[in-house]
Amino acid sequence: MEGVISQGPLFIACLVFLMGIVIVVHELGHYLAGRWFNVAVESFAVGFGKPMVEVRDKRGTRWRLNWIPLGGFVAFVDRQSAEDAAGNEAAPKGVPFDDVGPLRKIVISLAGPFANFVLAAFIFALSIGVHGVAVQTVKVATTLPDMPAERAGILAGDEIVLINGKPVRNSSDVTVAVLLSPNKPLEVVVDREGNAQVLSVTPVEIVRENEFGQMVAQGTIGIGMAPPDSFDRIHYGPAESVVAGVKQTGVAIERTVTMLASIVTGNMSFHTLSGPVGVGDVSRRIVNTVMDNPQVPLSDRLEHLFWVLLSLCAAISVGVGFFNLLPLPVLDGGRVVFHAYEALIGSKMPSQIEAMALRVGVLVLVAMVIVITWGDILETGVFGRASS
Repeated sequence: MEGVISQGPLFIACLVFLMGIVIVVHELGHYLAGRWFNVAVESFAVGFGKPMVEVRDKRGTRWRLNWIPLGGFVAFVDRQSAEDAAGNEAAPKGVPFDDVGPLRKIVISLAGPFANFVLAAFIFALSIGVHGVAVQTVKVATTLPDMPAERAGILAGDEIVLINGKPVRNSSDVTVAVLLSPNKPLEVVVDREGNAQVLSVTPVEIVRENEFGQMVAQGTIGIGMAPPDSFDRIHYGPAESVVAGVKQTGVAIERTVTMLASIVTGNMSFHTLSGPVGVGDVSRRIVNTVMDNPQVPLSDRLEHLFWVLLSLCAAISVGVGFFNLLPLPVLDGGRVVFHAYEALIGSKMPSQIEAMALRVGVLVLVAMVIVITWGDILETGVFGRASS
């Protein structure tokens, strides 16, 4: 616990840095879509609370940096505010949000999550363009007694070549497939002395230490990886990197859907989800692991840290984008439902129904935040469950 507390400033800095980029890009998506349709914008805020710095542009929009450095928002002008400000030259320029059609409102609502996916694709493309994609053999060194791999017949020396029909290019392909499939059978094809063996392995979910040193519920089959016999990198040109980055974003979205489906069906623990506290703790651990290596030159450590945190930022951006698409009234997905109702029926949803839906949505969201945050706090090691 002392370690977590003593590294509090580092914890907060990592949290603000990663979440700040993702949230600003998300809100920028809403803002740009609104500007495209000439919607008046009252303010674009980074953080919450009172403004620390504020400037007003020529369109009357207030650009604010607030004191509480988490989150952010875009405030569009509604019809009532526009009527109250009539004749005021300093009022935001443009049409009220209420006066644009429902289809345009849907586009504005979806622009935030879309911006998150674009950010993730950009980061993936940049990383692939600079480093390429690792390709290596994945061989089993050991199998743990009475674990799924041993029970399925996997042996030391087997090379894993396919999982559920997808080629295995590196060890992370195996790790991700196992993590996303607790209590669900995986068809694993191994090369055993030149002969293909098709085996069915069902990962089990147990509480164990993850790659960041946190104690979390994870799927496992009980194998140890051997050093690769061969290692190579596939390098891409600029255009190919962009295509690969978009594909990687699609894969990340698919994995997110798979994880949520597993949670809903009870195959995966709800605590698999992470919130801001979990993001901050993971980034703190990454910083400590990378920087606590004095034999490596500082410039190399900083470069490695940059790329690792950037990759984490891409994963967070996908998660935030997808989460906001959920049909909860307080999220972008919920707003899309309201606007779709308006487009189909020709009038807005009755205010009483909308207000009730918002209240229920807030309660559900608050409950989710409490559960996720509590799990994140346990994983930080504050109460002795994990080491830092």
